Amino acid sequence: MADSPATAPSRTETAHRTSVVIIGAGPAGLTLANVLHAAGVGCVVLEAESREFIEQRPRAGFIEEWVVHALDRHGLAGRLLERAERQRTFEFRWDGERHVVEPGKFSGQSHFVYPQPLLVTDLVAAYADAARGDIRFGVRDVRPAGIDTDRPSVSYTDPETGERHRIDCAYIAGCDGARSVARAAIPADELRISRLDYGIGWLALLAEAPPSAEGVVFGLHERGFSAHMARTPEVTRYYLECPPGDDSANWPHERIWSELRTRLAATGAQPLAEGRIIEKTVLDMHNYVVEPMGYGRVYLAGESAHLVAPIAAKGMNLAIHDALLLAGALVAACAKGDESALGCYSDACLAKVWQYQEFSQWLSEVMHGPSSGDRFRAGTAAARLRRLLASDAAAAAFGETYLGSATDIAAL
Repeated sequence: MADSPATAPSRTETAHRTSVVIIGAGPAGLTLANVLHAAGVGCVVLEAESREFIEQRPRAGFIEEWVVHALDRHGLAGRLLERAERQRTFEFRWDGERHVVEPGKFSGQSHFVYPQPLLVTDLVAAYADAARGDIRFGVRDVRPAGIDTDRPSVSYTDPETGERHRIDCAYIAGCDGARSVARAAIPADELRISRLDYGIGWLALLAEAPPSAEGVVFGLHERGFSAHMARTPEVTRYYLECPPGDDSANWPHERIWSELRTRLAATGAQPLAEGRIIEKTVLDMHNYVVEPMGYGRVYLAGESAHLVAPIAAKGMNLAIHDALLLAGALVAACAKGDESALGCYSDACLAKVWQYQEFSQWLSEVMHGPSSGDRFRAGTAAARLRRLLASDAAAAAFGETYLGSATDIAAL
């Protein structure tokens, strides 16, 4: 179903038609758009923010290997493969000692370190520039309609002219994040939303300072969890556990570095290289899952359907997993009239979503048990960590979920 203009229904609204309207230009929406366009399925991407904003918005930086291979098969991983660092090990710092873990020892898998803004930049360039795909930035008042009919549509206001546009379509993909207008269009009694609030916050920091360790460091300390993550040779990502809802203004420069030095201290560890803090944001740790991930002609992907706190770096990977499954299902529906894969889409996604939610909760207890003030939680966290460090079987199981498994690659 190719894009084509239609007669305007009124003087104030201009109508167009395409096969799929994609709301949101994050990793899920852009991956979906690229795959659909390459398959000859007409689509339009609507994004509330500017191109400059989405290409600079700080986000996660770890991509699982199976995701990289899946993107590469669609011609979307060129710059990623050229520029990304691969990480196969990380370390826990606990009780003043360093404990190195190699989660890919048994599977051979690894993490690719490639910040989300770089991937978004690549995906926008592939779709909008190289493929001349239709993407509209800065749109306002996006409204899906007719989602439970065979004539759905999405309308929006042009930010420059103030004119209303309506795009008639066959399907709508809601890839528009936690405040999804696509999800809000679904009747509330048709959805089940499960939530988990960890009751903790993370102070997310970017420092103009070279990395002080190779790879990822998780600090487990009675004063609170901390983390060190290399981003570039000049910039390092840090996290500090803090009260939920804390004000970042409560964390001046000296307090930040004092806590990082304390919580990441370990015998033989390199001293922290300090530098100017260029980003400082408090993130409240919580998860949610929306079931089902589709209703009528609307299908949800990424954070419009689920949120995984950054504890295990799963959010972007799940978003791309959703997008690739949805792309295959929509190609079959639009090109062949076969909607069977769309009927299975939600269940296929949710199997991995719940697996990653469980892993995030498990890892959270390891990370935050020591600072919980609860001797029982601290004791069980220590037991989990000892088992991970001492047992090849436990390490292999951990690595399969932390890094993803080779079987994921074949599935997409």
